[in-house]
Amino acid sequence: MNALVISRPGAITLADVPRPDRDGECLIRVRRAGVCGTDLQILEGYAEFTGIPGHEFVGVVEHAPAADAVWVGKRVVGEINIGCRHCDWCARGIKEHCDNRSVVGIRQHDGAFAEYVSLPAVNLHEVPGSMDDETAVFAEPVAAACRIFEQMAVAPDARVAIVGDGRMGLLVAQVLRTAAPDVTVFGRHEAKLAVARALDLSAELSDARVPGSARFDIVVDVTGRPEGLRRALELVKPRGTVVMKSTFHGEAPIATWPVVVDEVTLVGSRCGPFRPALDLLASGAVQVKPLISRIARLEEYESAFAEARRALKVLFQVP
Repeated sequence: MNALVISRPGAITLADVPRPDRDGECLIRVRRAGVCGTDLQILEGYAEFTGIPGHEFVGVVEHAPAADAVWVGKRVVGEINIGCRHCDWCARGIKEHCDNRSVVGIRQHDGAFAEYVSLPAVNLHEVPGSMDDETAVFAEPVAAACRIFEQMAVAPDARVAIVGDGRMGLLVAQVLRTAAPDVTVFGRHEAKLAVARALDLSAELSDARVPGSARFDIVVDVTGRPEGLRRALELVKPRGTVVMKSTFHGEAPIATWPVVVDEVTLVGSRCGPFRPALDLLASGAVQVKPLISRIARLEEYESAFAEARRALKVLFQVP
């Protein structure tokens, strides 16, 4: 099968490789795969991953173990963390923190920038028949946004700021708006802020002055850059919460005394629940079509990754 393969940080090529064949996993023919900020960081060395990247996908199950044969023919999306099923974390149903987990396209498991990907049936979620592939492929990042609701209560009158006007920022903003209507996106790109406004979100340039009296109850950093956390701490009010969604190759130097003095809560936030994400996508509460800037073929990977670094969402269409 054709696949994009990372041999070392910064080196990715299109190659002909064997289809995945992992015991106990379903074989899924990929239809669409999305490029996200984590993928771009992986290309630069984040997580020191080698193999096939890509973890946002929608596809059709073509083969499954006998016990999971009911999945054959179903169109699915998939949770990316695969637990060992034996440790205390897995026994509690929290495979995201299993010490022995693999993570699709990120850690010890080939990903979805390929004609086929494999996953255990327990990781799969069927896509509603009314939902097209271009919408379904956003299930994983929307689920990551929904994780915030599992970690904290978002009051209807909370004032929320999103630092970062990229694809993830606009998804998080739409998800949080379902609980708290007062959401403002801060970003550096007028074109992306225009998309936010078209989605009926408030939008401001990153360096917009915010007086102390107008700071926010909840601030989410989704910049994917070291300076994002610093800006988030500038925007949050005392006893507010900063949610950290950025993963990047490097460190984020910050002054910690404001966190202590203002009694700010810092929350790390990663993967989340797929069923609420699919419900939000199906209902139209989260709109994704305005985020898609290009649908590329695997062989166009060089220009596709270049565009993903400056545009919103690039998808791979896999034949």
